[in-house]
Amino acid sequence: MDIEGKHSILMVSDFFYPNFGGVENHIYLLSQCLLKLGHKVVVMTHAYANRSGVRYMTNGLKVYYVPWKPFLMQNTLPTFYGTLPIIRTILIREKISLVHGHQAFSTLCHEALMHARTMGYKVIFTDHSLYGFSDIGSIHMNKVLQFTLADVTQAICVSHTSKENTVLRSGLPPEKVFVIPNAVDTTMFKPAPERLSMDPIVIVVISRLVYRKGADLLVEVIPEVCHLYPNVRFIIGGDGPKRVRLEEMREKHSLQDRVDMLGAVPHAKVRSVLNSGHIFLNSSLTEAFCIAILEAASCGLLTVSTRVGGVPEVLPDDMIVLAKPDPSDMVHAIKKAIRILPHIDPQEMHRRMKEMYSWHDVAKRTEIVYDRALRCSNQTLLERLPRYLTCGAWAGKLFCLVMIIDFILWRLLQLWQPDSEVEPVPDFKRTELKRG
Repeated sequence: MDIEGKHSILMVSDFFYPNFGGVENHIYLLSQCLLKLGHKVVVMTHAYANRSGVRYMTNGLKVYYVPWKPFLMQNTLPTFYGTLPIIRTILIREKISLVHGHQAFSTLCHEALMHARTMGYKVIFTDHSLYGFSDIGSIHMNKVLQFTLADVTQAICVSHTSKENTVLRSGLPPEKVFVIPNAVDTTMFKPAPERLSMDPIVIVVISRLVYRKGADLLVEVIPEVCHLYPNVRFIIGGDGPKRVRLEEMREKHSLQDRVDMLGAVPHAKVRSVLNSGHIFLNSSLTEAFCIAILEAASCGLLTVSTRVGGVPEVLPDDMIVLAKPDPSDMVHAIKKAIRILPHIDPQEMHRRMKEMYSWHDVAKRTEIVYDRALRCSNQTLLERLPRYLTCGAWAGKLFCLVMIIDFILWRLLQLWQPDSEVEPVPDFKRTELKRG
């Protein structure tokens, strides 16, 4: 499976194309760079509308759209053991050497990592989000994460803040967690050839219009900025439940000619929207690492963002203006950004982004984590069970029971259909795929 240092990797998440977002882009672009490094990469996700079965993407990236339909926020219904047969078949057919799961609230990710560990595979988990500790949803998710990471081989976080958050939530030893930031495709996100006129000044917002992304802050910030600066316009790209509030704000303050609501923006058109602005505004209330900020900076926009999560780690101080997640402080930050805007050189900013962020660098660093994971020793079920007991007085015993049942079901599947009877798929080299 691991020949000449090359790995066969199964990426698993509920979040993948044709859905768009930070996690989806991360998986796709990381997979493409790993393919270029000579590794075999297969993606597993759930079916999207009529997209089911096996599909191939750029450079022969193989994607299994398993016939599970999402039931909530693009997540599949938790089945615990329902996905075991199909995951086992994919692992054997594709001759996988390690499994890489993405996103803490992906049901498919948690189940795949659980089954993979039962079958003796090395597993890596990447956390893309931050969670709290006090509300009911976070308490539940943290316990699920604690269960999954109790036996994970290695973990990756996208920022140092995210690492601290993950270690506190899961109890994972810090030495097993690596920080590998996201990146941006600077060949796609480039500044406009000619510098835009400063009249009007255009502030761009591209985000899901939900509470977590700070849509309510925008409702208070936009009218105040428009009142202070008659030559400022806003372009808002994105959709979500909070769009209604922004529409109401626009009507209430008669800002129809100064606030453009674009709705959902396809990823292929994000660059053209960014190139029509001078300032990028991010109002998130929580963020492990904001890829949208990288895309905006790569297009030469000065960023104004809330100082939350891993955002302060993303850009140097001269490329971003940070503010508290408070309307008055955000207005003050926008005023500061407008003052320094004439000194911003979009082409120079793009050049610096090319030096700071590269998906090829992310892939090389992830490759090191894979090598380290494969060097870890194999352990039997009895050796692994004590880790689950540390998850809580009652939860620990329940988690042990879940893993024991999973082990028994796996053994029964082996009796019913031995590994030797699962037909492996032939491997194709990238040169053969190009010729075809």
